[in-house]
Amino acid sequence: MSLVSSSLVSFRRPLYLWNLMIRDSTNNGFFIQTLNIYFSMAHSGVHGNNLTYPLLLKACANLASIQHGTVLHGHVLKLGFQADAFVQTALVDMYSKSSHVESARLVFDEMPHRTVVSWNTMVSAYSRVSSMDQALSLLKEMGVLGFKPTASTFVSILSGYSNLDTFKFRLQGVSIHSCLIKLGIVHREVSLANSLMAMYAQFCRMDEARKVFDLMDEKSIISWTTMIGGYVKIGHAAEAFGLFKQMLRQSVGIDFVVFLNLISGCIQVGELLLASSVHSLVLKCGCDEADSVENLLITMYSKCGNLTFARRIFDLIIEKSMLSWTSMIAGYVHSGHPVEALDLFRRMVKTDTRPNGATLATVLSACADLGSLSMGQEIEEYVFLHGWESEQQVQTSLIHMYSKCGSIKKAREVFEKVTDKDLTVWTSMINSYAIHGMGNEAITLFHKMTTEEGIIPDAIVYTSVLLACSHSGLVEDGLKYFKSMQKDFKIAPTVEHCTCLIDLLGRVGQLDLALDAIQGMPLAVQAQAWGSLLSACRIHGNVELGELATFKLLETSPGRSGSYVLMSNLYTSLGKWKEAHMMRNLIDGKGLVKECGWSQVEVCGSHDTLAAGN
Repeated sequence: MSLVSSSLVSFRRPLYLWNLMIRDSTNNGFFIQTLNIYFSMAHSGVHGNNLTYPLLLKACANLASIQHGTVLHGHVLKLGFQADAFVQTALVDMYSKSSHVESARLVFDEMPHRTVVSWNTMVSAYSRVSSMDQALSLLKEMGVLGFKPTASTFVSILSGYSNLDTFKFRLQGVSIHSCLIKLGIVHREVSLANSLMAMYAQFCRMDEARKVFDLMDEKSIISWTTMIGGYVKIGHAAEAFGLFKQMLRQSVGIDFVVFLNLISGCIQVGELLLASSVHSLVLKCGCDEADSVENLLITMYSKCGNLTFARRIFDLIIEKSMLSWTSMIAGYVHSGHPVEALDLFRRMVKTDTRPNGATLATVLSACADLGSLSMGQEIEEYVFLHGWESEQQVQTSLIHMYSKCGSIKKAREVFEKVTDKDLTVWTSMINSYAIHGMGNEAITLFHKMTTEEGIIPDAIVYTSVLLACSHSGLVEDGLKYFKSMQKDFKIAPTVEHCTCLIDLLGRVGQLDLALDAIQGMPLAVQAQAWGSLLSACRIHGNVELGELATFKLLETSPGRSGSYVLMSNLYTSLGKWKEAHMMRNLIDGKGLVKECGWSQVEVCGSHDTLAAGN
């Protein structure tokens, strides 16, 4: 009786009860259950109404289930809900969130009656796929037809700029802001102001974002997080931490995203005391066990020079993810401990966790730092065995590894096998030629990259080109490229560029020209450049200029023992023993420690480090 009666009762269940079940299931996030209830309802012979289908389409949208969505669209057409704006708007939203924007537009265009919500949904559909021209065109059409856009309309549009950053889109964003100011709603609507700040943060225009933030009537946790994250993104960690202090004074609750931003800020600054303070807050708020936080903490302590703390966090992670292993391996590599990095990698491959491209690229960097060709070839075998040979990040690291291990031929072989070379791959090969003193080959490859392939160079590849010119004594070429990067590509010279230029001029004895070049550089750059000039003075025996370079170095970096040593060596090379002895005494008198030279040799797969004087 019970089974038969239960079945009969379900068949007699009225529509409002089915709708209640569908509503409760959808509102609680049980979207698959929602669809199962509907198909049970349809099987019992009960048809849905204009309250049923928006809920069902919402479930399909959240599941991104285009299959079920099109079936429901057929039912909607069959039951005659084409004129129902509520149902049709839900269809537009379903197609949009299922990545079928064209289908969403077809439904929208066929709607006999549209509401502001309908327009907002279609604008949101275009914004979601960053089709900003279509979204703005729809916004204008909306206004022409007498529909007044709401805060939700602009939130959708502003969110569309989250992955865009070109001059055109920046202008569009500023225009949207102007429109919002005219409407007078930007500072009253928290979500709208947050979206506007997020757009400016994406464009790295934090001054504009700060103006919006300061004028907000009410700030949410997202407001603070957006600003802190924006400052960290552009490298202004001090402003980020200053804002965080204000946030604490306002008694705003701290969320998980705030800690991710603060830890990223600590990674930029590299101050251990600050890092420890942030870690204490993370522990206090109980966010330390989140995988992404743990991995960032490992990176943070590594960047702050405390590998002991980094390893302690790593060891405390019970279920280590691939990112956890990679973070710790990268910490060792970037801190100059390649042997420990390789040991940890060997441990990793014995577990169930498999490395990804980033892990293998990091391990190959460790092999490059060691100069271990045998270990590099072993890692390459692993790469081929597990199908990573087509990963560009791995290919780039293989080129670098073979180059640093002395096999420029193998580096070129890897380079030639890369099918779709990006700027990073070209830069890696050009740099390989540079460090091997193959200046003409580097310049030829650079010319091929820019003229034949049409790839626009950046500051990094120009560093490699100038390095190649320096190591090969190509003075005219070096000067030409130093000027061309500024004139043709608007690349401002960095410390690396200037050092390469001085090194180039110094190697060929153009010391007066090198001096003129240094004096024309910004003060922040000069400190490194004086060191290159002093080295050149030692090579060419120019005491007078060497003394000037030493004076300038001691003025800018008084704690560097290397400057005293270089000048002492210059005096020694010219037989000025008294002056050399005086410079050596200055090192002892100032309590400076000269870092001894060292060499590393590989014997039967193991690596030994030999320090000078031992």
